[in-house]
This record gives sequence, C-alpha cells and structure tokens, in this order.
Amino acid sequence: MKRAATRTLAGISVPDTPLVAQAIDYAQRESKPYLFNHVMRSWLFATRIGQLKKIDHDAEVVALGTILHDITLNERFKGPRRFEVEGADIARNFARQGGVDERRAQLIWDSVALNSTPSIGLYKESEVALCTTGICLDMVGMEYDLIPPADMAAILQPFPRLDIKRHIARCFCRIASTSPETTYDNFVRDFGERYVPGYRAPSSVDWVSDAPFDE
Repeated sequence: MKRAATRTLAGISVPDTPLVAQAIDYAQRESKPYLFNHVMRSWLFATRIGQLKKIDHDAEVVALGTILHDITLNERFKGPRRFEVEGADIARNFARQGGVDERRAQLIWDSVALNSTPSIGLYKESEVALCTTGICLDMVGMEYDLIPPADMAAILQPFPRLDIKRHIARCFCRIASTSPETTYDNFVRDFGERYVPGYRAPSSVDWVSDAPFDE
C-alpha cells in the first residue's frame, strides 16, 4: 500500500499530504459545522481502527473517502440520484484532479457510495471497509467499544458532536420530502416513513409486479 507522510491529529497519526489538506478545506467549506465534525471524526475513527486491528490499507484513500463522504448532504441537494452516488462522483473527480490513479479513485468512489450500506461496504476492500466502519461508528456506534476512552475523548474534544442526531434527522427528512425517488433503497427511507407526512418511496414490490413480461 502507498505510504504517506504523517502528522498527529487528535492524538491519531494520520496522512499529511496536500490532497488530504485540500479535502479537509473543501469539506469544511461545503459543510455545516456539525457535518464537518462528523466527517473528521469518521476519518479519525476509521484510521484508529485500522491501526488497532493492524489492517494494511492506503491511508490517503481512507482519508479522502471519509472526509468527502457527505459532501452532498446539505440543503442544496436535489438529486436526481441518491446523495451517496452524487457525492461519490464528486469525490472521485476530486481525487482524479489531484493525480490519484484510477484504481485508488474507484476505491474512493466505492467508499462514498457505500458509506450508508454497511451490509456491502464492510465486505469490500480494506479501505472501503474501514471508511464504512468509521462512518458507522460515528453515526450508530458500530465498534464503539473498540476505541480506547482516551482516544475517544481526544477525538471528541476538537470535533464535538454539535447535536448531530437532531441535525442529521432533519437533513434526512428534507431529502425524503423533496427527493423521495432517491430514498427507496437506502436508510433515508426510514426517516421518511417515520417523520415525513405523506412520504411514499417507490417500491421494489411494484417494480417486480409491473415488469413488462408475460408469465
């Protein structure tokens, strides 16, 4: 795997490359503070888990995949595809423009596109699996007990949660309300069904029943 120069952030050794610095600046510019802190914590959690489990991985790919994974999760999102896919295209283009080769750029695309689909992401390449784990740790507590309390405190101090549960629920509900066609096969649907009056996503049951074939 590619080895990069490192620095210490929140007590964690992380890659220190121009592209990672640019990704941080980009995410901070495009994201509200609660969301920027989320992607930074996700990166640090993913990195620390990789270290604790001694998983060989491309640290720069993990950095870009986690830092950019929610780049489209904002009030400006309009679809037409699910926000993870729209974000994956942006992240891959960002990486390509920074000189990343196609294989590594595709790993970044997969990390972003699958960030909310752990049933797939956890079983892909180590970089994708680590991104998925770090993101899910911060969002739903996956592998929470693996992070030593001192490390957890060190990460939360510079990147506090800023009431993310309330903010992220509101964001998902807005997507379910304005772009329900992008939510039929992802977790945003759950927020729509519970919180958005009149929400109705397309159903795969209807698609199978209505397929234009004679039986």
